[in-house]
Order: sequence, then C-alpha cells, then structure tokens
Amino acid sequence: MKKLVLFYNPVSGHAAFKNKLDWMVEAFQKRGILLLFYRTKKEGNEDFVDFLREVKPDGVLAAGGDGTVHECVNLLVKHKLDLPMGIIGSGTSNDFATYLKINEDMEAYFDKIAAGSCRRMDVGKVGNQYFINVASAGMMACIAHEVDRRLKNSLGKMAYYLKGLGEIPKFRSVPLVITADGVKHELEAFLFVVINSAVVGSMKNVATGISVEDGKLDLLAIKKCGVHKLMAITADLVAGHPVNEKDGVLHLQAKDFRIETEGELPSDLDGEEGPMLPLTIETIPQAVAIYC
Repeated sequence: MKKLVLFYNPVSGHAAFKNKLDWMVEAFQKRGILLLFYRTKKEGNEDFVDFLREVKPDGVLAAGGDGTVHECVNLLVKHKLDLPMGIIGSGTSNDFATYLKINEDMEAYFDKIAAGSCRRMDVGKVGNQYFINVASAGMMACIAHEVDRRLKNSLGKMAYYLKGLGEIPKFRSVPLVITADGVKHELEAFLFVVINSAVVGSMKNVATGISVEDGKLDLLAIKKCGVHKLMAITADLVAGHPVNEKDGVLHLQAKDFRIETEGELPSDLDGEEGPMLPLTIETIPQAVAIYC
C-alpha cells in the first residue's frame, strides 16, 4: 500500500481544514493509499524531515495557504528529499495551486496523485531560502504581513485587496538597480515581483508567457508614475488582465537577478517575511516534483 504524508496547517482557511481529515482518509484509502499526518506548528517544523525519513512515504501533500506550501518546499529542497508534493489549498490564498488548476476538481486531482502523475518544476532561491511562486519588495510586499489575522480569516482574499487599495495614496517609489543575467537596469519603482507562476497575491494572469518549467524567472516592476496610472495598473491586476506589456511596467526574464536599493527595504517570499535587500535570486531548475 502506498503511503502519503499530509503536512497540514490546522489554522489556515478559517481553521476548517481539520474537519476534512476523515474525508481525505476515506478518499485516499479507497484509492489504495494510506494517509499519515503531520500537524504544523507556528515555528520549528524541522522534525518533519526526521518524520519523513522514518516513515519513508511515496509523497507529501501540503494542505494550507501559500505559507504552508512555502515551508514544505523549503524543508524538502533544503534537505534534498526528492519526494513528489501535492498541494491541497485551504488557506486565505494558494496561488501556486490556482495557477496549476489542480484544486478545481479534488476527486480528479486525487486520481492523479494516486496514479503518481507529476511534473518537475523550478523554484527560486534567495540566500538559504527557496520560494516556489514569488519574491517581492516595495509597498505591496508588506501588505500580507500587516493584514490582521482576524480580518484575513473572516474576509479571506478580500482582506488583501482592501488593505492594498487603502495603501495606494501612501505609495512611495524606491530607487532600484536590477541586474538580470548580467544586464543592468536602473529605475524608480513602487514595487517589484520576481515570479515563477502567473498568479500572484490572488491576482490571476498577471503576465503572459510565464512557465514554471523553463529554467527562468520573470520580474515585473511597476515604475514610478502618477496615481491614476497606478490605479489603472492595479485595476487590471485585480481584474485578471496581464500587465507585462503595459506602459509603466518593466518585464524581464532571466535565470539570475540581483536587486539593490538605497537604505533598507524588506522582501517577501511566498507571502512570508524574507531578507532585507539587496537580493540575489537564482533559478533552481526542476527542483521539485509536483503532483498535477
């Protein structure tokens, strides 16, 4: 009998996922799969690695939001555990699962997992941390950290949008020096994102020509502009319209990025707090196998 380990966040998505555990046990059991559980903690989930080495599963399922997926990817890649990973979205947002469209029909997805259907995908690396979907900095990068947890749990994705819209009048640009595969670009920008997929911050289709299997990452930077143009770009993003060819947006594709600025500027990795700039970002091709 195959074994899968469910790495689940008990508080994501209105803390309701734990009520689905028996349903998942039944769903996988009827497919000939034994489901084992690892309940995540706020901090200190390194013992998950020891657990995996002890039980020797055939794969891992990360159940939660973007942060849960981020942590699971980091534990697997850092410790060189080459196990296929599935994503069960249950948090406020799960952008990578949305991009792959893997949670639209859960029964069909469980069939794919049972069949071992997976693809190898790239991840980004910043220092000793990895991200599977996005690294960002600028005015919007702090929003995920500033949204009150109670508001996030009650309003879901809308909490991010409300916070972001409220911050637009306060936006201040920062000087950036971006080096993409050795080519330098200097600009004033409100924010930048380095993305693996085209779904960012619950906004779908932010750019065209995005691939999670091409050995490259894409950078989008919103250049300094007037408030009306900024609001127009923001409206396009929220509406699911790509902005990579818009006037006022810089789009670069590269294997490696170096991003520098003056003073201190915090970054964000998959919705979790990242290091301060400067950032050196590299693509790690085909680093993880994702059930899909």
